Amino acid sequence: METPGLIMVIAAYLVGSIPFGLLIARARGVDIRSMGSGNIGATNVARCVGKAYGGVTLCLDFMKGLIPIVLYHALSGRHPGDPMPALIGFASVLGHCFPIFLMGRGGKGVATAAGVVLAFSPKAFLGTLAVFVVAAKLSGFVSVGSLLGSFSAPIWFHMLSKDPFVELFLWLMVLVVWVRHWSNIKRLMSGGEIKI
Repeated sequence: METPGLIMVIAAYLVGSIPFGLLIARARGVDIRSMGSGNIGATNVARCVGKAYGGVTLCLDFMKGLIPIVLYHALSGRHPGDPMPALIGFASVLGHCFPIFLMGRGGKGVATAAGVVLAFSPKAFLGTLAVFVVAAKLSGFVSVGSLLGSFSAPIWFHMLSKDPFVELFLWLMVLVVWVRHWSNIKRLMSGGEIKI
């Protein structure tokens, strides 16, 4: 890995580590970690602080996944087989889920992962978004939409694009998102998950 690429990966992780949900809620006098699900992501911010603040959190977390890859492409161009964009996107998601600034206690990674998917394939992003919306609406749970939507992302990418390295890292990204949703999965199985 060349030094500029390594710097970009580290920068993506650090940007991903910025806890926007925590900072936005704190600006409103709320410690989001002690309310609702205790998560710092957009869904819990929307529930505990307000939908507008949840929307801002969603957009900022989304940009954490999108902008580093777009910036890399702008500086280096798009080169088939270049592993760096996939590493940068994965680093952004890891930063959001396991932020250095919060001792690894971050969010679930869905919005940031969605930004990564958009950076690689707008069509795959639209397919992923459609699965999320339909699954969340039919089930009544954001977590179900997040789990099924994230799982569909590398499948959409496989059907629409031809970059096995990116596809591999999308599957690794799905694994991270599902691990971070383990508490939601347990609540879904026990009937204790919070509905939309």
